[in-house]
Order: sequence, then C-alpha cells, then structure tokens
Amino acid sequence: MSQKLMELVEKPSLKEDPPQFDIGDTVDVHCRILEGDKERIQIFNGVVIARSGSGTRETFTVRRIVQGEGVERKFPLHSPRIAKVVVQRSAVVRRAKLYFLRDRVGKAVRLRERRPEAKKK
Repeated sequence: MSQKLMELVEKPSLKEDPPQFDIGDTVDVHCRILEGDKERIQIFNGVVIARSGSGTRETFTVRRIVQGEGVERKFPLHSPRIAKVVVQRSAVVRRAKLYFLRDRVGKAVRLRERRPEAKKK
C-alpha cells in the first residue's frame, strides 16, 4: 500500500525522459547555478563511478581530476537543477561501482573505450 502511495507522490517529480548513460561513461553534466537573480549553466565533466537509488531518490556520482586532486560530485538524476547530461565517451567496465579509481593516479585511471557496434544488415 505505502509503495503505491509513494509512486503516486513521486510521479509528477520524475523527468519524462531521464538521461541515458552507464557506469564508466565520461559525461558532461550541465548544472543550473543561481547567482543572485541570474541563472547560468556550469558544466561538470568526469567519469560516472556509481549510480544508486530509485525513483526521485536516484543519484549518480561523477569523478574528475582537477590539478592533481580527485573531485567527486553526486547529482540527483531527476533534479530540475540538472539541465542535461551529455555522454562524451563510453567505457567497458565489469563493475557496478568504480570506487577503485580513487586509488589510481595518472594513466592508470583510464578505462578501455567501448567501440560503437557495427550496424548489422
């Protein structure tokens, strides 16, 4: 009963077409930033290392390296503050969470790129 009630309450808050991306993808997350009465878009790019939750509580974590320091940021998937998520490249991964990338430095952080599949006739 309570699960159905939660779905009814959450349904208006869900995005109609949420962005499609996987773990290991390098993405550009376009965030809306409010500065006083102005609004601007700031882009945070990095590798998606985790997804968790479901419904309106679904989040994803993006990691990037800035001046030799690792920076991670969690984004709610269905937030109105997220303008769009653009996939730059996809990688082949065998894990649901890529937390092992936190311990790696330099070229060891790179992931093997997923080749676009050839169209079959």
